[in-house]
Amino acid sequence: MTATTKMPLSRLAGIALAAVLVLGHVPSASADAGFRRWISDFEATAVKAGVSRQVYRAAFAGVDEPDPVVIEKARFQPEFRDTVWDYLDNRVNEEAVAEGQAQRARLAPWLDRIEKRFGVDRDILLAIWSMETNYGKILAREDVVKPLPRSLATLAYLDKRRAKFARSQLIAALKIVQRGDVSMKGLTGSWAGAMGHTQFIPTSYLAYAADMDGNGHADIWTSEPDALATAANLLRKNGWQTGKTWGYEVVAPAKLSSIKGSKTIAEWTKLGVRRATGRDFPSGSERANLMMPAGPGGPAFLMTKNFFVIKAYNNADKYALAVGHLGDQIGGYGPLVNDWPRGYTPLSMVERAELQQHLSRHGLYDGKIDGKIGSGSKGAIMSYQRQVGVDADGNASRALLDIMRRK
Repeated sequence: MTATTKMPLSRLAGIALAAVLVLGHVPSASADAGFRRWISDFEATAVKAGVSRQVYRAAFAGVDEPDPVVIEKARFQPEFRDTVWDYLDNRVNEEAVAEGQAQRARLAPWLDRIEKRFGVDRDILLAIWSMETNYGKILAREDVVKPLPRSLATLAYLDKRRAKFARSQLIAALKIVQRGDVSMKGLTGSWAGAMGHTQFIPTSYLAYAADMDGNGHADIWTSEPDALATAANLLRKNGWQTGKTWGYEVVAPAKLSSIKGSKTIAEWTKLGVRRATGRDFPSGSERANLMMPAGPGGPAFLMTKNFFVIKAYNNADKYALAVGHLGDQIGGYGPLVNDWPRGYTPLSMVERAELQQHLSRHGLYDGKIDGKIGSGSKGAIMSYQRQVGVDADGNASRALLDIMRRK
């Protein structure tokens, strides 16, 4: 895929600067004087860090007030903390796998080149793409994708916890425009500063950006090959081991759950660890860590080096497990052998969307009907469960859907 043709940066910056200096910008009635003052004061810091005044002023032409969506997102604290199976059910499901396999076929020539250049498994890259932006679908949502300078300035101005981070990311983002990789209009991202198909923060983009389609710019916003190659470059530079897996599902004695640190697979085998599929391990010399994310009663895994490399992308065990597990299923491997100790029978994505529709008809849920059970869905489920007199556990279960269908 070829990146879109962009207006030359110098012309873009000149037009924006002329609009400010010649025509003048009249602040809106709702303008935040403190925010405008912060933007004005930060210019000197950005210039000292290497950002031109033209680029800086182009970034904030017409920006009078903080982004209220960013403020809301920054203040939001989820009411529910996902269990590992809730987290995986929302991300590793039949829809994500089917779409990943379709993208695998469509982008096969590019994936061949990316694997050859970086040595990173294509299915892992597709799984990351799914996890980050649902294969790019999120990038079409204006409520999610925002002009990045305003978002980062909002965080720097109002969020003390993220102020230092936001200032550094804002400078890096403007340097990306300055070097010509993206136009100012195209410089978009999430409320917290993550950009493009594979959601890189600006400093990580500057460290790992890769021009795969050969047009001279690493464009992770509109070029799928560039975005996937940039993710591959991050994994490679963090130690990805070509041709090796991220881990193995295993069966392990419960007493081993307290063991920390790595051992060779041969050592784990002597302690009674076996692959859940019944197959032999391909190598006994590889080192791995034993993990039981749901405790001794749930699936267990030997996590190898590549699992921890995935965590360089997002330093959370659940994230890395979801990427590895989704990548395996995109590549044609089956689901886990051992199920999670949910305590209830789970629903398919289609059935969970049906459950959300029932909740919506009862006036309890006004979110998106997408089959993903987040805090909004869980709160609505609990309200419904209380109404019908069953245990309010918030679970999207077969038993609950059966009740809804009967009623």
